[in-house]
Amino acid sequence: MAHVKVSIIIPAKNEEKLLGLCLESVTKYTSADDVEIIVVDNESQDRTGEIARSFARVKLIEESKSGVMNARQRGYIESTAPIVAFLDADCVIDADWIPKMIARFDQDPNLAILTGPYFYSDISPWERAIAESGHMIIALLSKITGSVANFGNLAIRRTVLEKMNGLDTSITFYGDDTDTALRASKFGKVAWIRKFKVQSSARRFVQQGIFCTLWQYAKNFISVQLGRKPATAKQIEPR
Repeated sequence: MAHVKVSIIIPAKNEEKLLGLCLESVTKYTSADDVEIIVVDNESQDRTGEIARSFARVKLIEESKSGVMNARQRGYIESTAPIVAFLDADCVIDADWIPKMIARFDQDPNLAILTGPYFYSDISPWERAIAESGHMIIALLSKITGSVANFGNLAIRRTVLEKMNGLDTSITFYGDDTDTALRASKFGKVAWIRKFKVQSSARRFVQQGIFCTLWQYAKNFISVQLGRKPATAKQIEPR
C-alpha cells in the first residue's frame, strides 16, 4: 500500500461501545486508494478486536505493551503513508477531514503537524459551551507557543516522526500531545486549525466533571511546556 497518502492510527482499549461508530465514519469518508486504517488493540477485554475485524479495510494490530502511547507508536511503525494521522476510538470524522488534511500538507512543505479541536454532542448545551469556549484560548496558546495539539485529532509527517525517533512511550497519558507537538516543532510548523475538527465523546467530562477534566489538561500542558514532564503520571481510563 505504498501509494496511500494517509495512514489513520486508532488506538483502542475496551472500546466496543464507540469504535464501530468511529470506523463507520472513517470507512465512509475515505478510500482504500488514499487511506489505510490501522486499529491497535491495546489488551482489550471486550469485543474491540471483533468489531475492528468486521470492517474489511481495517488492519488490526495487537499491542501487548500497555499504554496509549505504546499503541500509537506501534501503529506508526506498522503504517506506510507519508502522513500519519491519529484518531481516538471515540471520535467521528466528517467528509472533509481527509481532504483538508491532504490539502494543508500539500500547500505547506514546512507543516509538521496539523491538529484541531473536538466538538461534543453528548453533553448539555451549557457544558458544551464551557468545553468549546476553550478553543479561543487554545488558538491563542498555539500562536504563542507553536506547540499545541490534540492527539485524538492530529496528523504528522512521517519524515518528522522519523527525525523525532517516534513518540515518547514513557508518557502514560496526560501531556502526550503537548510533548509530541513540542518535539515536532523543532522540524516544522505545528498548526492548530479550528475548522479542522472531529466529533468526540464527552465521557471524560461526564465521569470526572467538566472543570476537573479541564484542569487536568491545563496543568499538564503547562507542566510539559515548562518542565518537559507531565504533572499527572497515571492515566484515568474512561468507562
